[in-house]
Amino acid sequence: MQVLIVDTTLRDGEQAPGVAFSPREKVAIARMLDRLGVAQIEAGTPAMGDIEQEAIRAIARQGLRSRVSTWNRLLLEDIRSSLECGIRDVHISAPVSGIQIRAKPRQDYRWVLNRLRQACRFARDYGLRVTVGAEDASRADPGFLLEFASLARESGAERLRYCDTVGVLDPFATCAHLSRLKEKVDLELEFHGHNDFGLATANALAAVRAGVRWIDTTVGGLGERAGNTSLEELYRVLTRLFDLDPGLNPRYLPGLERYVTRAAGRLPPAPVDNVPEGAIFPRPPAPRGPRVATGNLALFN
Repeated sequence: MQVLIVDTTLRDGEQAPGVAFSPREKVAIARMLDRLGVAQIEAGTPAMGDIEQEAIRAIARQGLRSRVSTWNRLLLEDIRSSLECGIRDVHISAPVSGIQIRAKPRQDYRWVLNRLRQACRFARDYGLRVTVGAEDASRADPGFLLEFASLARESGAERLRYCDTVGVLDPFATCAHLSRLKEKVDLELEFHGHNDFGLATANALAAVRAGVRWIDTTVGGLGERAGNTSLEELYRVLTRLFDLDPGLNPRYLPGLERYVTRAAGRLPPAPVDNVPEGAIFPRPPAPRGPRVATGNLALFN
């Protein structure tokens, strides 16, 4: 099967400590990801404010071949903000573990289901394509997760994102959980892993083994805490060890990695003399001083 990449460098990657891409940098990264050939680009979270919305609108105007989506909570205001940015693909995310339902919206299971139904229908009424995220799915009650997934399908969602939000899965558990879910729900699945125990790439491969086609990545594994599944690592393992096709053009990986690394402040800008002849990617602007995140809604994924 072909593995399809959902890159979330511009959303989850920017939750790494000290990382805040400028709108210009976000547009450049989105264009590079599109040229690379990722299936979907998660461009950001409109609810974070005007600067974020400016960048998302600019990306939406690029006419990219990759799908461009936004991350939204179970709030109609979030979806309205996505519409105002010119986005046609929305990801609607909700906590599904008891601990997160109690800690974040401070509601109960029934409230989550009712809000999910309302949000999906609202988005569908505006002609949006919808994917649904199950936050902290790896710690959720299996029965509730199944009910949540079934409701997402009935409400018009194209696929369900299974999130190992706090990075507690190992490859064996990942394969077992997703295999069972795939057997019981007639819905495309997507896997979103975190690298708290250094297992994000291994867990992504286990998800593929379970039949999951859509895998979330970030460039260089950038992301909150220990980071996310690395786009580069996943590409190498899929193609060289498993002979699977993620639909990417590897020619563009090195330039993308260099640009994101420097824009994230992880390396100093390279001297002009070191830029390879014929390089196709722009260099990021010189550092503007300490980078401060433009906003943080304590959004888990």
